[in-house]
Amino acid sequence: MYTLAFDTTANGCSAALLNGTEVIAKYDEEMEFGQAEVLIPQLQKMLQEHNLQFKDIGLLGVCIGPGSFTGVRSSTAAARAFALACPQLAVTGVTAFEAYAHSLDMSELSSYNAVIIETKRDDFYFQLFNGKLEKLTDAEAVNYDDIIAQLKGKTVTLIGNGVERFLDKPSGLVLHAIRMDKSASITDIAACAIQKFRAHKLNYPKPLYLRAPDVCVKS
Repeated sequence: MYTLAFDTTANGCSAALLNGTEVIAKYDEEMEFGQAEVLIPQLQKMLQEHNLQFKDIGLLGVCIGPGSFTGVRSSTAAARAFALACPQLAVTGVTAFEAYAHSLDMSELSSYNAVIIETKRDDFYFQLFNGKLEKLTDAEAVNYDDIIAQLKGKTVTLIGNGVERFLDKPSGLVLHAIRMDKSASITDIAACAIQKFRAHKLNYPKPLYLRAPDVCVKS
């Protein structure tokens, strides 16, 4: 089965094409703006280079956030459009939290694995997983002290692009492993989508918003 995965929620645009579990094509480019304009042409190019049409794809996995408001909307809107155009296509959303957690190898896993994602504000996006990568908490936007309170007294692994800022001040935590990946990997997003497909746990892509959008009226 061919799987197509893509992500525009962070500071970039990425996509991957898999045959089974083998990655046969990958695109990843950092950009602040314009992800929506780049995404569809790149997906078309990826398919054409492997003599595939969209009807050949069996599973579509899309990152649903958290991230920029526009980026999250772009990803989920594209995935929903593909689902409407191809009713036979299996489509699922994957959170950046799930992808980050999935990327941990056996030596890095702890009984408590905290995904901390940058918000570019005073707080952090946060979710906690156990050693089997089952969710122990809901995804949420919380401040530094709230995270410390949840992790105090536990041996934890920290992963995510918010870890570096989180560790700017002494945490007092017992740390098993630390990963400061710049973003969730598109290949891990694809792998999570395949896991959901095999477990019959597909979820229709819905934007993961953990805060209201910042908007203002210009005077």
